[in-house]
Amino acid sequence: MSLERIKAALLASYTEHGGINHVDGTNLPSEESVNRLASDFMHLLFPGFFEQTPLTKDGVEGATVARLESVFARLTVETEKALRSVGDPAPADNARAHAMALLEALPAVRRILQTDVEAAYLGDPAARSTDEIILAYPCVLAISLQRVAHVLYDRKVPHLPRMLTEYAHERTGTDIHPGAQIGSHFFIDHCTGVVIGETARIGDHVKIYQGVTLGARSFELDDHGNPVKGVKRHPDIEDHVTIYPGATILGGDTVIGAHSIIGSNVWMMKSVPPHSIVYYQGEATSVVRDQRHRSKKKGDGSDAAPSGADWVI
Repeated sequence: MSLERIKAALLASYTEHGGINHVDGTNLPSEESVNRLASDFMHLLFPGFFEQTPLTKDGVEGATVARLESVFARLTVETEKALRSVGDPAPADNARAHAMALLEALPAVRRILQTDVEAAYLGDPAARSTDEIILAYPCVLAISLQRVAHVLYDRKVPHLPRMLTEYAHERTGTDIHPGAQIGSHFFIDHCTGVVIGETARIGDHVKIYQGVTLGARSFELDDHGNPVKGVKRHPDIEDHVTIYPGATILGGDTVIGAHSIIGSNVWMMKSVPPHSIVYYQGEATSVVRDQRHRSKKKGDGSDAAPSGADWVI
């Protein structure tokens, strides 16, 4: 086939399959520009860690001002593109407001990221230092950019939040939706193949291993058979929960109670109370056990485990 015939076939396809064209539309956010912004956010959040030359105390103010000014200008441009694409009535003014709000949030983002780095150091016996974690642990990139993107998501900025988290997804293999609500001291060990959905809520001191999915059980459909948007579809994980590799937890009404342990390869679509241990028994059966009875010692004054502590889900 000649190039002329290929051109004709492609042009015909553009007419026939117009839903995946963007011709004569507004200028959309640039993937290259957003990826550069993602990298710059990591520099702002962790100054001195990703520089090509050492950053000194005397130089940090100047470097920060220069990077902030550059990020603000470019973030405003990309945000305005995103807003124009959805018909925002005042895209230029609103873009500046969104960009400024995100930069104002960075100190608060840094405070919670410090707890995430601490959780990684305490949660991994192989970790030699927090420097190693920031430089080499993929969870730092995935969680950091999700927390940044979440600020824009809360402000209902289109496109950019997903583009920022997708940069981390491509680099780490972990896909955290910018809408997910995540508490402090969050650690994803190995950080590969993890999927966390938009409406998931994760408490404080939660540790997740590779291959975990916090997903949707099914989609509510409207009268035309299309998925209903904006409903709770993903599970809630309460404080001090550990989820081991390969576990799949589905459903917007599924709640994993605080201080629970979810074993490897468990498939869950039902809630469990606090202090549960859930493990795979085979034949698609999961067993739930109240873990408090494991350490119960006669006369130690702790609460007794409930009768019938094991049950099947």
